Amino acid sequence: MAFKFRIMTQAQAEYIAFNWHYDGPYAFYDMEADQEDLEEFLDAEKRENTMFAVTQEEDLVGFFGFSNTAESVYELSLGLRPDLTGKGSGLEFLKAGLDFVQSEYSTQKIMLSVAIFNKRAIKVYRKIGFKDVETFMQKTNGGTYEFLRMEYIV
Repeated sequence: MAFKFRIMTQAQAEYIAFNWHYDGPYAFYDMEADQEDLEEFLDAEKRENTMFAVTQEEDLVGFFGFSNTAESVYELSLGLRPDLTGKGSGLEFLKAGLDFVQSEYSTQKIMLSVAIFNKRAIKVYRKIGFKDVETFMQKTNGGTYEFLRMEYIV
């Protein structure tokens, strides 16, 4: 089933922010877990044309954000609807996002950061070709957490 990417609407941002809740340790990724992230996600001006809602047959299944951080380098942020996680659909979803960014932007490298505890996401990223770059500590969600920075060479 094909994924469609469209600029995220305010209604979609609000729906994701207030209705998508992940189980167990993955609640770390709930938008409401970090007030600063929540405010940025809900701010249409900050989202501009860099945040895309992803649908399958008009059903909202996820989102991708692409920020140009350097010449031909894009920082990727993404989220898959909570009820779809852990069921083997992450690889197809990620591949669709990478195909989209490569078709829409002139990029040579795609970067992302993932919480180090999120082994299932790291496994998917490595399987598709992301390489580990470094680990770092970041303040978020009321604490300081270890993250893994990864890169994908186009």
